[in-house]
Order: sequence, then C-alpha cells, then structure tokens
Amino acid sequence: MVTNEAPKANADRPFWVAFHLVPFIEPSRIRRLQDHFGSLERAWEIDATRLRAVLDERSCAAVIEHRAKIDVARLMHRLAADGISVVTLDDDGYPALLREIGAPPPVLFFRGQLLEIDSAAVAVVGTRRVTSYGREMALQIGQGLARAGVTVVSGLAKGVDGIAHQAALAAGGRTIAVLGSGVNRIYPHEHTRLAAQIADQGAVLSDYGPDRKPDAPNFPARNRIISGLSLGVVVIEAPERSGALITVDFAADQGRDVFAVPGPAVASNSAGTNRLIRDGARLVRDADDVLEDLQLRREAAVDEPVQQPLLMNEDERRLVAVLTTDPLHIDDIVERCTLSLPGVSALLVTLELQGHVRNVGAQHYVRC
Repeated sequence: MVTNEAPKANADRPFWVAFHLVPFIEPSRIRRLQDHFGSLERAWEIDATRLRAVLDERSCAAVIEHRAKIDVARLMHRLAADGISVVTLDDDGYPALLREIGAPPPVLFFRGQLLEIDSAAVAVVGTRRVTSYGREMALQIGQGLARAGVTVVSGLAKGVDGIAHQAALAAGGRTIAVLGSGVNRIYPHEHTRLAAQIADQGAVLSDYGPDRKPDAPNFPARNRIISGLSLGVVVIEAPERSGALITVDFAADQGRDVFAVPGPAVASNSAGTNRLIRDGARLVRDADDVLEDLQLRREAAVDEPVQQPLLMNEDERRLVAVLTTDPLHIDDIVERCTLSLPGVSALLVTLELQGHVRNVGAQHYVRC
C-alpha cells in the first residue's frame, strides 16, 4: 500500500540521532546499547561505569564527551525548524531496500518525502565529464524510468547524476539524491536549486549530520546508499577510474542488478562501462531494457503528458533570449549571457528538459 504518512512516533528516535552523531558508535553498538539498557534514552543518560559494561573504552569516552555537548531536545527542535526529517532503523518509514543491505545506515536525514513507492527505484550514475552521447542517454533513460513510475536515484553530482535527476523531474516522476555531505551543505553548490526541486518531488538525503561539509572520503561511502536504495544500477559513461564503478561494486555486494550503456570501443569515457558489459553486466539501450529485466510493470506509469510548464528565472530568460533557430556554440552563449560556463551548462540541461532549447550536436544549441 502506498502511503504519504510520516513514520509512527518513536520515543528512541532522538537518541538514535544523538548516538549516530557520536564518533565510533556504529549501528551494532547502538543496537547493543538499546538491548542492554531497554531504551536508548536510558543508555544516553547512564553513568560511565555502566556504559563500560557494553562499550569499549574509546567508544565510552566518545559518548561521555559528546553527550555533554549535545542537547537532544534542542537538536531535534532545530532539525524540525530547518525542515529536516529523520528516519531511523527503528522506524516503519525506513526504506525497505536499504534495510536489506549489510550495516545499513542507522539514521537518514532528509528533505522531501520517502514513500513506499520508492521501493521501485533504479540508480542512474556515471561520469561528471559527460559527452553529448552520455547526456542524451541519461536524459532518455532518466525520463523513461520516471514515466514508468520508477524512482530515479543518483548522487547530485555534475554530469550524469544531475542530468538523471533533471530528467526524472521533467517527466513528472520521483527522484532521490544521496549526498556526500549534510543536507544543509549542498554539493556542488550550483546544484542548490536542483536539490530544492528534488526535495519537492522526491527526497534529498544523507546519513551525515546536516552540517557535515563535503569531503572526498564521504562520496565513495555514500555510494553504498545509492545502490542500497535501488533494485539495480545503470551506469552511463564511466572511465576506468570512476566513482560510478564504486557504486557498481557495492551493488554487486548487495545483490543488486548492474546495467551498463555501451559506448564506442575507443572512447575513454566508456572504458569502464564497456568493461562492465564484458564482465557480465547487462547491456541496456534504453529505459525499456531496464524495466523488462527488472520486471517492473509499466501499468504503474505516471499519466502523460507529464511535463508541466515551468516559469523561467532571470538567468534562464537571459539565456533563451540570446538563442535563435541558428545553432550557437556554448562558448558563445556564455559570452553573450555573461554567465559562468558551469552555470550555462546546468541551465541548458534544465531548459532542454523543459522544451525551451535543443542541443543540435557538438555543443551547439537552438531555441525551440
């Protein structure tokens, strides 16, 4: 049954959050504390001597130090005031697929909604340095999955990730962005507006505290959540050294299906995806291939037409105004708009998804 209801009240939820923010306290230790003391609230307040009966000295010292700094009631009030929701392993609303993986994150912080229908989810990942081919495939597959009622999961990064999110939004479907930072620290910064749109039509989530800064080691670790939330992972353009391939490794460990979009044999951007296909990943050409392999029925599809007219902001209007029916290269667009290249690239993706502009090849654009 599909439900939009919030998770049932859980008296231990604030203390799941508090213990999760303490270094060296892993999910198994939190559960051990809960079982030993009967509740996490009691475990949070227990004296050091009794704590040592359950925790090693380092973990015990960390709890003692951090509970002197954390006002649990104030912490939860601040989260609510900031519009941040919390779901824990003890909550009915915890994502069912993610609960199945080894050592699932004990706490998720998120903006937006996590729904039961997100159990039909597929991850779409790939390189940040996407080519026009990879961009087109990310658009087609992201939109095709969303139109079939499948939630598109990705990591909000530049390139394939961002395009997949935007494609799902434009198709009127749901999408979930998994961050390598806290939900108050959107990275990359130029995807701040995209993150807000995702929260309105899905969820932006992280297992890191809300103010955690983006840090290189965070991103490989968050990839286990991307695959864990999904029935399968689609890789679109990945060089041999690519973060997307780390997601594939997690997917394989979690028993998830791996799909790869083939590319030219000599293209470095497709070296990783082509190797995945050689090693047994399923070759896919479009969203229908993924839907068929995962046996996801199209009857659940969202009603079409799905694209809704969206108001353009000032930058988007400025960009569209410089375009005509004659192709214009992206460098010329940047010069005429006096905007940054990354900013123009992001705007062009959004405007193409909304049907205002079209990529006619080789980074040349026309107004529709």
